[in-house]
Amino acid sequence: MDEKVGASEERIDWGGSGAEEGKIAHQIQSLLKNIHSGLPNPPSDPVKCSQIKGDYLYFHYGCDGCDDRGWGCGYRTIQTMASWLCLSRTQRRPAPSLPEIQQALVTMGDKPGSFSGSREWIGTFEASLVLDYFYDVPCKLVHVRGGGVELEKVAVEELHQHFEKHGSPVMMGGDRDNSSKGILGVWTGEKGSYLLVVDPHYYGCELERSELQRRGWVAWKRVSSLDQSSFYNLCMPQTATKGI
Repeated sequence: MDEKVGASEERIDWGGSGAEEGKIAHQIQSLLKNIHSGLPNPPSDPVKCSQIKGDYLYFHYGCDGCDDRGWGCGYRTIQTMASWLCLSRTQRRPAPSLPEIQQALVTMGDKPGSFSGSREWIGTFEASLVLDYFYDVPCKLVHVRGGGVELEKVAVEELHQHFEKHGSPVMMGGDRDNSSKGILGVWTGEKGSYLLVVDPHYYGCELERSELQRRGWVAWKRVSSLDQSSFYNLCMPQTATKGI
């Protein structure tokens, strides 16, 4: 069965206010839903496993016709998180476009006017502002001082608690490891923990879910494989407080 048919995809209209004039043409793009579905579990028996609840769309570099390679990963992760919020509500507000995200940050006073139309990257703090601005959802920001033991103890436990209570996707980024990534779940076994990572850095034609999984664009990654010398920040939408 074609994984890009029916309930597995969503069509996003990027015309009107969602298109950056002169750069993004009016178009409709199909985005895959729930790309982690069917992914094999980590190769260890779980002591504890917590994952997102509900549906999301996979946003990645260039999915709206804008070539944002090298700077847009934070925006794409925000869009993936926003799609979960959109699909979890009866009043649906589509994920904001890149120009809309930038303009919102300018309107809130977080960025200067020159930020609109720029290629400046954003992180977890900006993600918390954007999700609250468009969806009235506050976010918990967690700072993990370093890799290794800090990630295994602090981040893993925070993620277990988050998915059990809120069930929403999480954004993760750092300093040395400054590539934004979405976190969809956490798996703790006797020999360590794994994070279910959705990577927004894919650029190219839409692939089937199985191919995205085969190429590692969504994968269970050992916590110990992350940069041990980097600090990490987590942006966790507090959806349970808003009755989602």
